[in-house]
Amino acid sequence: MTDDVHPLCSSADLQDGGIAVPFDVVYGGQTCRAFAIRFKGEVHAYLNRCNHIAMEMDYQPNRFFDDTGQWLLCATHGAAYKPATGECGGGPCRGGLVKITLSEAVGVVHWHTAFNLKAAVDR
Repeated sequence: MTDDVHPLCSSADLQDGGIAVPFDVVYGGQTCRAFAIRFKGEVHAYLNRCNHIAMEMDYQPNRFFDDTGQWLLCATHGAAYKPATGECGGGPCRGGLVKITLSEAVGVVHWHTAFNLKAAVDR
């Protein structure tokens, strides 16, 4: 699989525990919504799809963090995920989120098409 790299946003657009930057990816032959966040200074991205039930997770557009800024929450059923890894941290999860590889250089965040399929394979 080739790894194409696409500019996503300015580094300043992602604040720790703040609003996510949405983008579309092709996953399983379908166009799916994804989101990028910053947590403890690092950028992370995941498919916007809860593992409990395949629904988008944000409770308001591009808002995924709980009030503490320590968990990503699914607004529908309360599944909680670790922001740095996408692993289930509590609630009705059935595994982790599908992680998408990001990189950050010279004030720009990029996403990579050859993202980590481990979470999808584990299901």
